[in-house]
Amino acid sequence: MQFDASDRLLAAADEWAEKRMTDREDALETKVEQALLEVEHLVSGRQEVEFEVDGETVTYEPSDDLAAFLDEQASRAGIDPADVLAMHADLFATVFLDNYADEERPPNAPPTE
Repeated sequence: MQFDASDRLLAAADEWAEKRMTDREDALETKVEQALLEVEHLVSGRQEVEFEVDGETVTYEPSDDLAAFLDEQASRAGIDPADVLAMHADLFATVFLDNYADEERPPNAPPTE
């Protein structure tokens, strides 16, 4: 299953990168992992996910439970299951960002770009 990272997911990755002084690519992988883990854990109870990020395209093979859940929701909405997964990933894009809301990037931190 493939989907493109939404603007919200990309913005969350940029915020993650800024706060942790890392590059956008690593931050996007982290945010995708967090979002997929949230969705997968809620539906199937899984605590690990394997996926690929190529540019802004995410490839993920959901568990059987999640695949059935996505198929059901997609059928109801008349859309593709990958689009449903993308919406769920978007929903969880900002998970864990609030944990660092009060922290500021050190003034002497090097640029991340």
